[in-house]
Amino acid sequence: MDWQAWLTLAVVGGIFFGLIKDLGPPDMLFLGGVVFLALAGIITPTEAFAGFSNAGMLTVAFLFVVAAGLRETGFLDWLGQQVLGKARTERGLFVRLTGIVLPLSAFLNNTPIVAMFVPIVLSWSRRHRVAPSRLLIPLSYLAILGGTCTLIGTSTNLVVNGLMIDANLKGMHLFEITAIGLPYALIGVAYLVLIAPRLLPDRREMLEQLGAARREFLVEMLVDPGCRLIGKSIEEAGLRHLPGLFLIEINREGTEIGPVAPEERLQAGDRLVFTGIVSSIVELERIPGLVPAGDPSYEVSPSGKRQRKLCEAVISPWSPLIGKTIRGADFRTTYGAAVVAVHRDGVRLENKIGDIRLKPGDTLLLQTHPSFLKNYRNDRAFYLISNVSEWRPIRTDRLWIAVGLFAILIFLMTSDLVSTVVAAAATGFLMVATGCISASEARRSIEWQVLVTIAAAFGIGTALQNSGAAAAVVDLIFGRITDLGPLLALAIIYFTVSLITELITNNAAAVLMFPFCLKAAEIYNVSPRPFMIALILAASASFVTPIGYQTNMMVYGPGGYRFGDFVKVGMPLNLLLAAVAIVLIPFIWPF
Repeated sequence: MDWQAWLTLAVVGGIFFGLIKDLGPPDMLFLGGVVFLALAGIITPTEAFAGFSNAGMLTVAFLFVVAAGLRETGFLDWLGQQVLGKARTERGLFVRLTGIVLPLSAFLNNTPIVAMFVPIVLSWSRRHRVAPSRLLIPLSYLAILGGTCTLIGTSTNLVVNGLMIDANLKGMHLFEITAIGLPYALIGVAYLVLIAPRLLPDRREMLEQLGAARREFLVEMLVDPGCRLIGKSIEEAGLRHLPGLFLIEINREGTEIGPVAPEERLQAGDRLVFTGIVSSIVELERIPGLVPAGDPSYEVSPSGKRQRKLCEAVISPWSPLIGKTIRGADFRTTYGAAVVAVHRDGVRLENKIGDIRLKPGDTLLLQTHPSFLKNYRNDRAFYLISNVSEWRPIRTDRLWIAVGLFAILIFLMTSDLVSTVVAAAATGFLMVATGCISASEARRSIEWQVLVTIAAAFGIGTALQNSGAAAAVVDLIFGRITDLGPLLALAIIYFTVSLITELITNNAAAVLMFPFCLKAAEIYNVSPRPFMIALILAASASFVTPIGYQTNMMVYGPGGYRFGDFVKVGMPLNLLLAAVAIVLIPFIWPF
């Protein structure tokens, strides 16, 4: 090897070291590496930044917007609650999770799916007294397994497909990898059902350990005539043992029902009195037809809510509101705000919310115009005003538009009428144009760090090819075992990629190993396709560490996990799936 190859390998090694030691974010490490290689003349500026226009990378970006549109219209929340709401046991919940997460992650980016299900699983765990650590690792693994079933199941598949097209190889159609991805996923599910429960830890969620320090608000909710909870019991409606929320009583036509029995059925016009924390009140407020009863001016329409925010405001000692009741304060006229809930430090409020007389230090949870914070942050009525970051309005009036657009996207990708990137771009644009998601929310939904890492990794991959480093490494690995055939080469590539993806991001691992796969196929004079399929599967098979896959990191904290938990549960799964892939790939895609 000449100096260019050695320098390229040194840069790649430096990036690996930086990622393992957490010396910087992945996007900055890869971007720094590709800029250095461009300055050294190993790749041209065009080659260095060609990844930013790669079709696979752009498709990933647009699919972030599509998934966000489905989330913002409430479809993912509705689907999750419908499927998981009736589960009563740990295994029952896992079966239901499998039935929804596996197919969803086959067509949507894994990250928003796991992000949506983590709070749902935590809520279920708290209500049924099951440690979240029993469920969150399986949730992440299900999303990873589902992503191996279709071309758009995970960004890695799209990235490798883009690399194949750039290398003048035939691209994959939407369901090509399903032939291996489906049995691969089903065997993984069987492991999670039969073996993983014996290996998963049983730990309490951190929120429960810190529960005593939480601030409790009093909130009164009114059951509107069109509410979907009418006729359901408290148990069936999911209002019993809510995380961070307690149902004190029901006020029905002037009659107080309390304590509330789990079999009590809800009626239109019921006033439900809760005490709980802000995040739980936010979740309660999102249930259609269940609205705060403390202020009749509260905005309930989806379009109206999009013009509103939730704020916390602390009453000052000089406030003109002191001594007034919530009902008599007339917030709408005076401040353009509606009272949702009230907190009084150290005291559990038991009055009806409209009858509470305000005192200095009371904290009000308010629905306000976006300008409220700016207009009243210096007002003598309030000590402090802050936005509630957890709250966002759900665009339920756009739900079926979002579902229709997603169905069109799947049809276009299946029929090959237009390219994948064009179909994803058009669907993302229409999500914004039809109001399923705002332009600003669409921009925020795109995970720029992921995209920069992918794009910069393309430049690193080109440098490995241009410098001759890829050819030299493949010759070193495979040059002495040519008599053993391409099957052993396939196995070595699978295990090598699987190891690398545990240390760095899956997309970066796929891009870096792509040139080695091409060279291996050239050495054995066989089709490169089996190696590409192995690359796709191995790059996604990140089960052993929390750092190798983003969804693993997302469940790491909420589950109270330790690094070794992933090794204990994920290592047997990795080895099992490696055997499945190495045996089945040559049968489906002969060398």
